[in-house]
Amino acid sequence: MKKNISILFLCLSFSILAQKNTIDKSIFIAMDKTASILSNKSKANSISIGIVRNGKTYTRHYGEIDKGKENIANNNTIFEVASITKLFTGLLAAQAVLEEKLNPDDDIRKYITGSYPNLEYNGIPITIKDLVSFRTGFDKDLPDNSELRKNRNDSSYLAFKKMDENYTRENFFEDLKTVKLDTLPGTKFKYSNGSLNLTAHILENVYQKSYETLLKENIFSKLNMQSSGINVSPNTVIANGYNLKGVLMPTISDNLWGAAGRLKSTLSDLTKFISYELNTKNKIVQESQRNLLNSPTTWNGYFWDYIQVDENGKNCWKHGGAFGTQNMLIIYPERQLGISIIVNISDESTANALGEAIVRLSNDLLTENKKQTGIYGYKIIDDNVVFVYEHDKNLDPNLVKSVSIAGSFDKWNPNDSNFQMIQKSKNKFELSVPKSQFEKDKTHLFKFVINKTGWMEAPKNAINRQTEGDENLILKI
Repeated sequence: MKKNISILFLCLSFSILAQKNTIDKSIFIAMDKTASILSNKSKANSISIGIVRNGKTYTRHYGEIDKGKENIANNNTIFEVASITKLFTGLLAAQAVLEEKLNPDDDIRKYITGSYPNLEYNGIPITIKDLVSFRTGFDKDLPDNSELRKNRNDSSYLAFKKMDENYTRENFFEDLKTVKLDTLPGTKFKYSNGSLNLTAHILENVYQKSYETLLKENIFSKLNMQSSGINVSPNTVIANGYNLKGVLMPTISDNLWGAAGRLKSTLSDLTKFISYELNTKNKIVQESQRNLLNSPTTWNGYFWDYIQVDENGKNCWKHGGAFGTQNMLIIYPERQLGISIIVNISDESTANALGEAIVRLSNDLLTENKKQTGIYGYKIIDDNVVFVYEHDKNLDPNLVKSVSIAGSFDKWNPNDSNFQMIQKSKNKFELSVPKSQFEKDKTHLFKFVINKTGWMEAPKNAINRQTEGDENLILKI
């Protein structure tokens, strides 16, 4: 009997191991495919991909940092990660809120050194939650580089670098007094490096420690991110980055706090950071991803580019762009998936190529969650087309504020009042539309959209799915 149990145990062990090996192999195949397509689209010399999935980390590096030198990046190669820095500043601010050092509803001037009567609009002040959500209403960034952005050319980076090298904290506070609010705080998104550096100043005031010390004590040391920092040693080798023409680019200059984009890190450290952000039970992480302004569509949490909800639940996006490198980072907390892709090229088209790559890779890795077969998304009942969407019961239904149908029949408008679905239960949404509203013998294309922004991919096994293009769902009367 004991022998039979031992044999059964061995068989089960081999089966589990074979299953894990199959999963690992599929992930590496997806990474290789993504890198191949991204290499052609971005023209990057070097591509580094890090994935954290269900607690396990996968990394791969492709190409060479410097063309012709065969110097392939590795997990310990230090890159500029630029605006990924903002997420670290956001975590510190979220921690300060939980420790009651900051109140999200407080006027930011309560925490700023000096007097700033200009930082209000019609008597309404900017709050901490407005600040970390990129919704201050500032009429300009600090420093104000709007003129440089209007007339960009191959040598613009020199002007940007010179401006940053000459801009001091004294200049920052002088310019802060000249800022005017052009709208009510909390209402209009405006990406702003000034918001980050102002947050760093506020954090220093409430903790009486430098911003860099706060990073080291509260993030780097806790996550064992030994190769990350704002001010790295002069002897540290930072991976070279290039523009589209192959010109070697300089690193970022910053005489302020570095809270907006001066972080240097490795893929190894970034995957540790991703693992931390995927910890759905961590209160600091929860706060940093929270919908602070109760937006019915996307939101920003604490300095994310945007956070949206789709068929895979909440997904959080952040892009970082330096003069010669770019990084795209995404996490799906409810699916326990996070990805970081770094390329050592920076051009106006690089971000789009990175975005397409990370969407493609995410879809490949999340395919197993879309197993629906047959006709998906609607059924014909008498003279009506009944659209049906059921949100995965493993996901948080409270994040779904609305589900709409956007298609060729309503000009792909997720805000069309005629195609807003009705919530029938916690996870189920339906909408009945007369067949007469759809032209006969014509193929209509459509998608479901969560919260007006989360455009959902069609299940791969659905027989009413386009097999090319945007892979929309198909409706034919």
